[in-house]
Amino acid sequence: MILPALIIVLCLGGFAAWFVERRSPGDARLIALIALIIEAALLLWQYSGTGTVDILSSGMSPAWLADFNRPWIPRFGIGFHLAADGVSLLLIALTVLLGFMAVSSSWTEIKDRQGFFYFNLLTCLAGTVGVFLAVDLFLFFFFWELMIIPMYFLISIWGHENRTYAAIKFVIFTQVSSLLMLLAIVVLVLINHNRTGSFTFDYFNLQNAGIDSDAAFWLMLGFFIAFTVKLPAVPFHTWLPDAHTQAPTGGSVILAGVMLKTGAYGLFRFVIPLFPEASRQFAPIAMTLGVVSVLYAAIMAYAQTDLKRLIAYTSVSHMGFILLGIFSWNIFAMQGAVITMLAHGISAGALFMIAGSLQERLHTREMGRMGGLWSTLPRLSAFALFFAMASLGLPGLGNFIGEFLVLLGAFKVNILLTSAAALVLVLSPVYSLIIIQKAFHGPLQSQSFPADFNRRELTSLGLLVLVTAWLGLFPQGVLNVSAAGCKQIIQDQVAVAYP
Repeated sequence: MILPALIIVLCLGGFAAWFVERRSPGDARLIALIALIIEAALLLWQYSGTGTVDILSSGMSPAWLADFNRPWIPRFGIGFHLAADGVSLLLIALTVLLGFMAVSSSWTEIKDRQGFFYFNLLTCLAGTVGVFLAVDLFLFFFFWELMIIPMYFLISIWGHENRTYAAIKFVIFTQVSSLLMLLAIVVLVLINHNRTGSFTFDYFNLQNAGIDSDAAFWLMLGFFIAFTVKLPAVPFHTWLPDAHTQAPTGGSVILAGVMLKTGAYGLFRFVIPLFPEASRQFAPIAMTLGVVSVLYAAIMAYAQTDLKRLIAYTSVSHMGFILLGIFSWNIFAMQGAVITMLAHGISAGALFMIAGSLQERLHTREMGRMGGLWSTLPRLSAFALFFAMASLGLPGLGNFIGEFLVLLGAFKVNILLTSAAALVLVLSPVYSLIIIQKAFHGPLQSQSFPADFNRRELTSLGLLVLVTAWLGLFPQGVLNVSAAGCKQIIQDQVAVAYP
């Protein structure tokens, strides 16, 4: 029962935060914090093995650590089927950690309608956890949609000057691509029904749907587009800089750190296992899109003057690494993609927290109106330097391990594309050092002397520093957790593509 509880706790916490708003608005953030503490305790219980069911008795691979399956709409073969492997648990852990960071960064920033804000924040997190657990395609699509509406409200109500435009653009991009995925799911189920005579949306049953190669390619493309829009990859990325720039800090933390990872997870969990032969044929194109995203977004980041917009383009660049790693079809690149998901979520979330803190203090996102902040905000500046170095892939930090493994694995597959992707190792220091130079060095631009980080902000970002350093210095713990899930995906690919 732990798996459904991971979703229910966040939903109930969101409703409770909304309910207490009229009586005591300040209590809403405390309820959100309590809900996340309970969520973390449940996750630790599950990870410790106390809540793990006997997977072997359910007929599932030992790579899966937990399973919960109950009938939902039996007439159409729809079940409330949740399952978790090591990759799922790592991404849920990232979701919980960044949930704490989103609440922390919104503690003083959000002053109006606090209850409704935390309701949307926790509901968005609940949808994300559902995406990482659902192995029934109808249920997966339900949670996929559940993420979108709360994020729309977070941007459109508590965002900045062009928030309505950014929120509508976000919804249009994600909803149109989601419809393609829904169509692909329905067609896949109907094809399987024609072959077996029964309806099922179960992921494990649909892996052996017996689709002909032409149909499999088009169905794979429906899933691929939906996931690469959410990732996002070039040319489906244009919604992201606007959404990040206009979102409140907590929304940006969740969007960059967690929601983008649902696109990568979809490619990892559904595109390749459901359509292995079509995915292998499409892999050179997918890898090329990944490399284009890596280089194009890095160049675009160099040209930005808005701090949040610059960080948004760095996210597109890092997501390109993940796309390259997933479609490289080997354990090195795939585990590198998983490490990059975690490391980028932490470093990008931290950079957006720093950008939000600067905007709250200086009332601007323009780096040209900052400058000289190192002398007035030394603690904030030191954290900014650390996470800028993490973003550029400094050895000893988590991002370096992920990118190194992706390049190592991709090099075995395509030397030319890997060499092109490696050029970002030159470009990323440029945009990272631009942040430090323009915002924190040079002549002092601000006439005021804003307060430096307080205890709450120091604790939040200090925790992210420790996790980033731990990922970089001791990655084997994460690699051990994700290994079985990654190996299972690769084995399933080979077994189906080359029976």
